[in-house]
Amino acid sequence: MKIAITGKGGVGKTTLAGTLARIFAKDGFSVLAIDADPDMNLASAIGIKNPPAPLTEHKKLIEERAGTGVGGIFKLNPKVDDIVGRFGATEQGISMITMGTVDRGGSGCMCPASSLLRALMRHVLLREQSVVILDMEAGIEHLGRGTARGVDLMIVVVEPGARSIETATRIQKLSKEIGIERLCAVINKASDRNRDAIRAHLDRLGIDVIGEIPYSDALIQADMAGHAPFDAGGDVVLAIERIRDAIMAPVLVRQK
Repeated sequence: MKIAITGKGGVGKTTLAGTLARIFAKDGFSVLAIDADPDMNLASAIGIKNPPAPLTEHKKLIEERAGTGVGGIFKLNPKVDDIVGRFGATEQGISMITMGTVDRGGSGCMCPASSLLRALMRHVLLREQSVVILDMEAGIEHLGRGTARGVDLMIVVVEPGARSIETATRIQKLSKEIGIERLCAVINKASDRNRDAIRAHLDRLGIDVIGEIPYSDALIQADMAGHAPFDAGGDVVLAIERIRDAIMAPVLVRQK
């Protein structure tokens, strides 16, 4: 299964991605985690102490595989079958690669790197007990580039606030345009006062809610101490385990 996790910046999507990766690995799945967020925080959310260098630092690789991007010239189907083995890292039972970003000020174009990511998502062939978790950049630009094509499930993380709902609305529209068949939502940091309102908004959009993550001071303390959410344990991990169950429920039905 290929899972992409997206949402407005700061909603907790990387916490969800990293903790899901650890939970699936604990359950015996072969897990590949891809950090496609320019902030590059997925390694710490997983608990990887020696993260791989961003692929965008390998400028010669990007140029050889995907072109330069100059004048819009780049390969749509670059070679990617050796990327994880050569440029990834494996810790906590999880293989991980980091896409990275480009410097500001007109120093580069993400088109070749996006082309590489799209090819990688198409190339990865999954066994029954394999999961790819893609931590997307914040917002909706990645959907415009189509880097989430080919995923089996997209999860949009929503927190209380109009901007988060607006982002979910745009993601819902664009995900249909690029052929994503299953889009679900996870509500983060909701309280009893606003939970029903958020669910009502998502219901009107036709987005199923597959779980909620509670606000947690313990999670904040763990982050400040440099600990992965999974290692901190507590209600947040329990909630994400229930989200894992909701993700897998349709798969288990098909297998019967």
